Amino acid sequence: MSNLLCQTEKSVLLKKLKEGIVVNIGSFIYKISIDNQQAALDFINNYADFEWLSDNQFIDFNIVIKSPNVIRRFFKPQINFYCNGKAPFIPLPINQGYAMLEWGMNWCVVSQAHHFFILHAAVVERNGKAIILPGIPGAGKSTLSASLVNNGWRLLSDEMTLISLKTGLIQPVARPINLKNDSIDILKKRHPDSVFSQKAHDTHKGTVSLMKPPKESVFATQQTAKAHFIIFPKYRNNSGLKVESIEKSTALMSLIDNSFNYNVLGKVGFEAATLLLKATDCKQFSYSNIDDAVSYFNDLVDT
Repeated sequence: MSNLLCQTEKSVLLKKLKEGIVVNIGSFIYKISIDNQQAALDFINNYADFEWLSDNQFIDFNIVIKSPNVIRRFFKPQINFYCNGKAPFIPLPINQGYAMLEWGMNWCVVSQAHHFFILHAAVVERNGKAIILPGIPGAGKSTLSASLVNNGWRLLSDEMTLISLKTGLIQPVARPINLKNDSIDILKKRHPDSVFSQKAHDTHKGTVSLMKPPKESVFATQQTAKAHFIIFPKYRNNSGLKVESIEKSTALMSLIDNSFNYNVLGKVGFEAATLLLKATDCKQFSYSNIDDAVSYFNDLVDT
């Protein structure tokens, strides 16, 4: 699908999205139906470079975004997320429809894709060296990964690192990057040519906007990557760049804390985590200046 869509093409796609469009996203096939114009427009803009498939494909997740009932389309309008006919979440205000779609797509993978060891972490790659960036909300991992992919890095994922239990390699899921609060305007100013969804205000994460992934990353979603580093980032206002090595035992506990499905995998998850740690260097990384952070990461994989 072309990245440059005329108004007529968008009108056609908006109509088709009400019925459902099948899209290939890494290892997963989604059928997505959206009955809300703003959420549909954001989806069309951010997924312009993905492969849109015919309706006769096998589908992993059948997703519908729509109001929970007729009343909620007009009175205190709400939107809801449905996966395979079920609504796992409570409805949200209608202006959060696109953000809810993205969060729900994450939930689909986290709740069912247990052939992967899944970490709550961004992951980027350059020169064949992938760096996993775990982090609690507010740690700055999305801001950092967005800055890196706008400076020549490949995005494998913003929210979920999928590590194959068979090969130990990372399976890309290069979907839009979830930016929050001040980082939205910072990235817009630094990268004015990037595409952003409309802001969703007053979500449980604050103000949210999603940045379209680079088309080069989208086109490479079948190319797995090997992790070379695990770096725990932390944004600290008005501080210098600081890097410290981490003991593997400490890193292991952090990986377990940041895993979405360790409790499901049990022993297999422990083995996946320990194998990952054997293959990587682990560091803590704090920064306040984005340019300094990008330079450090470039030097790390270019040498």
